Amino acid sequence: MRSGKAFTATIVLPARSAKILIIKPSSLGDIIHSLPFLDAVKRRYPKAEIHWIVAKGFEDILEGHPLVHRIWVINKDAWKKIAKVATSALELRSLFKELRSEKFDCAVDLQGLFRSGFITWASSAPIRIGFDDAREGSKVFYTHMVIGGRARDIHAVDRYLGVAALLGCDISRVRFPLPPGKGSRTETSAAKFIPSQYAVMVPGARGPSKRWSALKFGELASMLPVKTVVIGSKADAVLADKVVQASKGRAVSLAGRTGLKDMVEIIRGAKFMVCNDTGPMHIAAALGIHVFGLFGPTSAARTGPYGNANSIVRATIPCAPCFRKRCKTVACMDVIEVRTVKDSIDKFLALR
Repeated sequence: MRSGKAFTATIVLPARSAKILIIKPSSLGDIIHSLPFLDAVKRRYPKAEIHWIVAKGFEDILEGHPLVHRIWVINKDAWKKIAKVATSALELRSLFKELRSEKFDCAVDLQGLFRSGFITWASSAPIRIGFDDAREGSKVFYTHMVIGGRARDIHAVDRYLGVAALLGCDISRVRFPLPPGKGSRTETSAAKFIPSQYAVMVPGARGPSKRWSALKFGELASMLPVKTVVIGSKADAVLADKVVQASKGRAVSLAGRTGLKDMVEIIRGAKFMVCNDTGPMHIAAALGIHVFGLFGPTSAARTGPYGNANSIVRATIPCAPCFRKRCKTVACMDVIEVRTVKDSIDKFLALR
């Protein structure tokens, strides 16, 4: 097995019968970032049959997507558990057998880790594409690579579009084709809790170092001219409750009470969003909802809300961004003042 070289020449797939496998299991934000790639490929190969491998828990965001022929749901978290090694081995064996039977023309690894690279290879697709800066030795599984640009702070969306360009796609128009929702936000199970006009706040984040204080979120909510809907997963419910308690009656929590598609509809109806570096931020940006993103240890250039029509609030301290998942002080988030965020929101609203 030998890894491919970085390619600049265009790869041409069968125009009428291309069968393409996308490997992008997680996370929520990464899946949203991959949608412009999906859009560009489908425009270049409108008759292509596109399959997508996604991790359990994120399949709702792709369910019913008109551009995706089949969703393959993998339980990657269970694969890590020693107690389930026998069951996982059987699942993997079955997965690889089914993937090979599909006879894909091309497999694209947008994740860039050993597991996703191995799945790319196991698909037996003759063309297997990944990034030249993919991690965990996954490069060995590719026949073709594109320049990832992670070290040069190239945004994830643009990295993925680089793969689309390799496949001959037009990447001059960037579109986020979110799947159709279940209905309007007034039809969601949590509709009775949603004000007529509201902002959305997301106090959770994957890793404590990326979280602004829930009390500061609550203080900010108490100062806004519209009420606030706090969203997130079940794991964010405690944080969301703290925001509500500090909001002086100006916020309501729906954390853990909606599915992904309902969350999309709630975000779609918001006047703006205030959030940490987290998945719902990318949904808002894709929907054209103005984002006030709070950044500390991560880079907005790499993983911030895509496009220029959003606001990034971050502290300018020497150690940020450090990209650490844990930090003793989290100083880069703590020094962001409520008044700074409020002033940014006031300027935005004044132009509306």
